[in-house]
Amino acid sequence: QVQLVESGGGLVQAGGSLRLSCAASGRFFSINEMGWYRQAPGKQRELVADITSGGIANYVDSVKGRFTISSDNAKRTVVLQMNSLKPEDTAVYYCHMKIKRAEGGATFSYWGQGTQVTVSS
Repeated sequence: QVQLVESGGGLVQAGGSLRLSCAASGRFFSINEMGWYRQAPGKQRELVADITSGGIANYVDSVKGRFTISSDNAKRTVVLQMNSLKPEDTAVYYCHMKIKRAEGGATFSYWGQGTQVTVSS
């Protein structure tokens, strides 16, 4: 069974930094894409950043220049380094991976349990 386990998050003052990590466990063939989403109270879940297996990263405009996503497919991990945090970055952050369970098989979406990030002004 594939599981995503997140770590990091917490409370930080505006301008501070946090690092989120996510590791995939279980048996599967490959990870096609990794990313981070967030959901603030009363808002829809939105993509923050994602990265392909080839290392191409994509960011939502509001975090460009402040957040950096990186991945290690061999270690099955994805990291989101968040710098210059703002109160509007406050949300629950979710790790997401597109995983192929078997060679030639379909790709499935998996989600972490979510981790709270709170930025105080």
